[in-house]
Amino acid sequence: MRTLTAAAFLVLLTSCDSKPAEAPKAAETPKPEAPRPTDESRRFPKTNLIGTIFVENQLFGKRFMPGGTQAHYKRGRTEYDMFIGKTASANDAALILPDWRRLLTEPKLIPSFGGYFGRDGGRPVFVFTKGAWIAGVAGLNQREADTVARKLAAGLD
Repeated sequence: MRTLTAAAFLVLLTSCDSKPAEAPKAAETPKPEAPRPTDESRRFPKTNLIGTIFVENQLFGKRFMPGGTQAHYKRGRTEYDMFIGKTASANDAALILPDWRRLLTEPKLIPSFGGYFGRDGGRPVFVFTKGAWIAGVAGLNQREADTVARKLAAGLD
């Protein structure tokens, strides 16, 4: 009798589906697609501007950067660059900042901008976000970069 009871129990166990019921999948919100980069030369301050170039992708030569526009400036003997790229959202722009922080030598958080100042290949770089924009100034010390970055940020919506 015990053998029959054990066999019946075994049959009962094998007939049950042991896979746990799957929870219904939440509707996935599609990630907004980054806007196609366009030439945004009009957004740069005109004082000391030498020229601008449009970059389809990897702005400022960085794999983690979107496409955008880079401007070159000369004031006396000092030459510097500014760059801007637009992402799909403010969150996407903010997610690029840690990449810059890892890349920069001795990165310093600049709380007034929520960006970082440091060195990239020995060259001073200040990078920040404004809404969906990722922007920066390269080639100036922190004080000068802050001044021109404020002018640049004023031109970003």
